[in-house]
Amino acid sequence: MALSVLVADDSKLSRRSVKKSLPPELDYDISEATNGQEAIDLLAENTFDLVLLDLTMPEVDGVDVLEYLSKREDAFPNVIVISADFQPEKQRIVLSLGAQRFIRKPLDKEELAMTMFELGYL
Repeated sequence: MALSVLVADDSKLSRRSVKKSLPPELDYDISEATNGQEAIDLLAENTFDLVLLDLTMPEVDGVDVLEYLSKREDAFPNVIVISADFQPEKQRIVLSLGAQRFIRKPLDKEELAMTMFELGYL
């Protein structure tokens, strides 16, 4: 069965990079969101195993997406934040809202694979 993944980033290049960096050992069913509001809409309509989330996006940012997820009553998907905004306070906030990990951009595919291993996907 394929791993259901939501990739949320306003940059098409970043979304492509994330998709190419996913470990090849697994099959994926990938959805994409180009901003935080699209991510929230997709999360409201679908169940995802994993969310790969940028923080800085137009309309609604990644922190707002995490706040939305934290208020839902159903299962909270695993969330890996992938962002160039790596201020310690921002990391503390996203982890306190339920993100499992924070990875810095530019994305290192080995770090993503290790993080997915630590979360039990590999």
